[in-house]
Amino acid sequence: MCGRFVLLTDLTIIAESFNIQNIACEHKPGDNISPGQQIIAVLRKNSQNTLVNLRWGLIPAWAKNPSIGNKMFNARAETIAEKPSFKNAFQKRRCLIPADGFYEWQKLEKMKKPFRFSLKSGKPFGFAGLYETWLSPEKEPIHTCTIITTEPNELMQTVHDRMPVIVRKELEGFWIDPDNHNQKELLGVLQPYPSEEMMMSPVESGLLHKPKTDGG
Repeated sequence: MCGRFVLLTDLTIIAESFNIQNIACEHKPGDNISPGQQIIAVLRKNSQNTLVNLRWGLIPAWAKNPSIGNKMFNARAETIAEKPSFKNAFQKRRCLIPADGFYEWQKLEKMKKPFRFSLKSGKPFGFAGLYETWLSPEKEPIHTCTIITTEPNELMQTVHDRMPVIVRKELEGFWIDPDNHNQKELLGVLQPYPSEEMMMSPVESGLLHKPKTDGG
């Protein structure tokens, strides 16, 4: 799974890294970003790479109650093409969620030890994501998203049995293209990121155990 991540990079650098032509968001950097928060995402709108704000925790358009989004901050790559909650977004509404790193906890006998994972290059990257728009009873649109997870690479295996999908730079445009409906090739994007390009480090701060609290 992926339940916390880091994004401290300046918006100007993010825009350059993801070839952004239109910025339509507010950016609040954080080192302990958790589900339920407003985050930034890259969409292809009107043939432009656009940065927008989305709430982390996907609410399907057909949902009766928005609280379903509290449980849908991740989507499994193995089932997104068939699962009702995700299959329409997978075909039409794919995004990238910029990050500098993410956290995962290793289960020990009496505790969980947090680790931070990032790229050795130190550059920001994009999680593979899906997004939806849900209309409230008052017809207010709520824009939400989820991060796709897959099986772990060799580095992640030492800590957890899942990892978020990091989209390789050369596949980012392919992933967010709304006119791309090649399911087989899209599923091919959702592979574990190469271990040799990643690094992990232990995190000592106990603040990571508190959602929506920056620290560590």
